[in-house]
Amino acid sequence: MTRRLLLGNLSIAVLVLLCLEIPLAFVYSRAEKERTVTATHDEADSVSAFAELSLAANREERELAHQLVECARRIGGQVVVVGRSGAVIASSHRLSAGQTGRLPALPEVAAALSGRGPFHARTSTIDGTPHLSVAVPVGHDSPPAAAVHITVPTDAVHSRVNQVWLLLALAGLAVLAAVTGVAFAFARWAARPIRELEHATAGLADGRLDSPVPVTAGPPEVRSLAETFNSTAARLEQLLASQRAFAGEASHQLKTPLAALRLRLDNLEPAVAVQARGSLNAALTETDRLANLVEGLLAMARLEDNAAAGEAIDAAAVCAERHRTWAALFKEHDVDLVFQDRGVAAVLALPGAVEQILDNLLSNALRVSPPGSTVRLELRHHAPGRRRSTAGDRGLRAELHVIDEGPGMPPQQRRRAFDRFWRAPGAPKGGTGLGLSLVQRLAQLSGGEAVLREGPLGGLDAFVRLPCPGPASGRPSAGHRPQRPASRV
Repeated sequence: MTRRLLLGNLSIAVLVLLCLEIPLAFVYSRAEKERTVTATHDEADSVSAFAELSLAANREERELAHQLVECARRIGGQVVVVGRSGAVIASSHRLSAGQTGRLPALPEVAAALSGRGPFHARTSTIDGTPHLSVAVPVGHDSPPAAAVHITVPTDAVHSRVNQVWLLLALAGLAVLAAVTGVAFAFARWAARPIRELEHATAGLADGRLDSPVPVTAGPPEVRSLAETFNSTAARLEQLLASQRAFAGEASHQLKTPLAALRLRLDNLEPAVAVQARGSLNAALTETDRLANLVEGLLAMARLEDNAAAGEAIDAAAVCAERHRTWAALFKEHDVDLVFQDRGVAAVLALPGAVEQILDNLLSNALRVSPPGSTVRLELRHHAPGRRRSTAGDRGLRAELHVIDEGPGMPPQQRRRAFDRFWRAPGAPKGGTGLGLSLVQRLAQLSGGEAVLREGPLGGLDAFVRLPCPGPASGRPSAGHRPQRPASRV
């Protein structure tokens, strides 16, 4: 923003300076040349008049030559009076035979001696120096009796013109420097609230809603935008706080009546007739599902409220501990749970996130695995040649895979699997549709991602990709010993 404003102001200043200084320089250059020509013409007319009087009065050539020398001294050039026959009548300097022979052939001298006009001028280069040559006839006869030829070097004129160009360039640079300072101050003043809005927007994207943008500086439009942004952020914070409070409070208030309902249903079992036992079991199943749903909502609410910074976790130790915890339950369902560690030392994650992720993924895998199948729990580094799924996926990362041999999911179902409360058609009873949403949210808050893809044997490969700590992250902690499995799909 600052750079664009500065470049815009400088572009306008440069354009204005070019439109002013270039025509001014050309006008001065033309005026200097015209002034030189006019001054030389006046001198030539003066010498012509004196020469006419001298020739008419038959004065000595010495007097005319003295006048020519004085004129040449004033203008810094050379003055020659050439007769009608081409002979040199008088000269302000000594001429060589070649110069004397070439004088009548010069265009301006020939035109003046022939009587074609009162004034003739031409520019030429003599010995590498630019000169102005002027010739005027002497007298009013046609053809005239003689002609005055004046040669003036114009290097002094070019030098003055070049100095003016240089002065104009320096003045333009000085103006540009002043404009740069003023424009930079203005750009900083105008862009400061924009930068504050940018930082506030980034904080809003990261969930920091408690930093309002100052609305006391900057242009009126920016101040109005800052006020609107603050109102929007405050409204959004209020809505999110209300949503989290409602989810947490409603879930917490539902736990006690659900526990009482489950207890009463259990107490009813001896008094229920055999033919009504199916309905009672269905009611118990739905009560358990509702309890799991309440626990999932509580977990999501706590996660939104208490999102902390990630820390180094000993992923291998956590995976081994969860493998030991779940192995017995898998064995009861005639499903083998195999753990394979491929040298991953630690990952960066929220405290307790790895345990909750594993509990939800293992619970899902157990629910869909047929008897006699195998569920593989694998911890490995992210393969460098594999296409990364997110733009921010940089550095060394680890993958935590749970691979089952169940029916799997088609691609369209895998795309919706992370939606809250969504359950696949024909999914086993007891799920709430919150488990994978919780897995995805935990992975994202830990700086990673959750992915579902087809397993190698037709089942589902559910894995979470998490960043690995750098050398300065310290030793990994073993993680917190988890409670019983969290909400399940």
